[in-house]
Amino acid sequence: MRAELAVAVREQAALGEGPTWDAAARRLIWVDILGSRVHTYAPETGRRTVMATEQHVGAAKPRAGGGLVLNLRDGVGSYDTDGSFSWLLRDPVPGRRGNDAAVAPDGALWAGTMRYDEAPGGGTLVRLAPDGTAREALPSVTVSNGIGWSPDGSLLYYVDSPTRRIDVCPADRELATRRRPFATIEAGAGVPDGLTVDADGCVWVALWDGAQLRRYTPNGALDRVVPLPVRRPTACAFGGPDLRDLYITTARTGLHRPHPLSGSLLVLRDAGRGLPSVPFGG
Repeated sequence: MRAELAVAVREQAALGEGPTWDAAARRLIWVDILGSRVHTYAPETGRRTVMATEQHVGAAKPRAGGGLVLNLRDGVGSYDTDGSFSWLLRDPVPGRRGNDAAVAPDGALWAGTMRYDEAPGGGTLVRLAPDGTAREALPSVTVSNGIGWSPDGSLLYYVDSPTRRIDVCPADRELATRRRPFATIEAGAGVPDGLTVDADGCVWVALWDGAQLRRYTPNGALDRVVPLPVRRPTACAFGGPDLRDLYITTARTGLHRPHPLSGSLLVLRDAGRGLPSVPFGG
C-alpha cells in the first residue's frame, strides 16, 4: 500500500527541525530553531503545545523521568517538569549555536553546533553522558546535522551537511578517525540534513533544497525517494503508538516565495516501522 503524505500541523516555522517521538507522553516533539520555540503534538488527540525559549534552540529531547533536554545557542540545558531551567553544559561561543542532536541507545546526548555564517570548521559534535561528563567527538565540522544509530547500536550515522555525505562509523570507535562515507548526495539533488534509522536498518534523510526524502539500505544503496511539496525538508522521525508514521519538519527561512506548507509538520503515514526512541539519561 502506498504511504500517504498529510499535514500533521499547519505552521509557519522559520526553521522547523528535530522531530522526536516521546513514547512516555505519546507525543511528537519538534522545534523552530530561529523562532526559539519547542512544539509538541499528540496525534491521538490533536493537542498541541508551544514553549518559548530564551535562545535559539537546535533540538529538544525527552528526559528520563520527565522534562526536556535542549541544544541551545550557548550549550545544553534542561527543563524540569515544573518549568525550571538549568545548564548541563554551558559553552557560549560568539557567532555559534546549537543545531541537531540525538540520544544514543545508552542515553547519552550527541549535540552538534554550527556557526551562523556557516564558516567551515566552525562547529563541533559533543557527547554528553547522563552523568554530565562531556567529550568532543568531532572538533571541526561545518553544519553538524543528522545523527542516528543502527538497530543493534553498533553503527553511528552522521551528517556534516556541506560534505554532501552521510557518514558511518562503528559506534564504539572514535568518529573523528574511523568515519567513512555511507552515501553521497549528488550535486543538484539537495543537501543532506536530518536523518533517522528504521527497524530494517535503513537510513532516511531529508534533503534541504531537494524537496524530497530518501531511504538508503544498510549497504548504502538508494532504495526509495519520496517527493515533497516543500523545498526545504529538514529532518524526519518515526512516531505514533506503533512507530509507523514518518514525521517531517520543514523550513521557510531564506525562501523568496515559500510553499504554503513550508514551516509545517508533515507526516508520511504507514511509511515503515521506526525504532523506539531513548530519553536522555537512559
